[in-house]
Amino acid sequence: MNKNILVLCTGNSCRSQIADGYLKEFAPEGTKVYSAGVETHGVNPKAIETMRKDGVDISNNTSNHVDEYGNVEFDYIITVCDNAKERCPYFPSNAFRFHKNFPDPAKAEGTEEEVNAQFDEVRDMVKLYCKEFVSAYL
Repeated sequence: MNKNILVLCTGNSCRSQIADGYLKEFAPEGTKVYSAGVETHGVNPKAIETMRKDGVDISNNTSNHVDEYGNVEFDYIITVCDNAKERCPYFPSNAFRFHKNFPDPAKAEGTEEEVNAQFDEVRDMVKLYCKEFVSAYL
């Protein structure tokens, strides 16, 4: 049976976009993955770059507001930051809810290499989480 998954973050620019890319990569055919934020900040170019380095293209993704998906019946809702979990609007849904707070790579500071390393580190954490999620629930 096809499943609908919603990944939520604050701005739908980094963590939820990375999770969106990996869930689409790992999930069985027919699974629909949506990502959204409680705000929209646009897709972070460094998120696109860190995913490209791992062979996943999210360059055509868009930053969407959670309100856009009010009519979609979700099977799973995954929040990837504490702020989104606290601010997530009520969804009249029977969806199973999951939460994993990942560090925000957009707040990384330091040299370009240090910032890129933090994006890669968060990417790898999200990748592992998505692999385990797909294995356990899909």
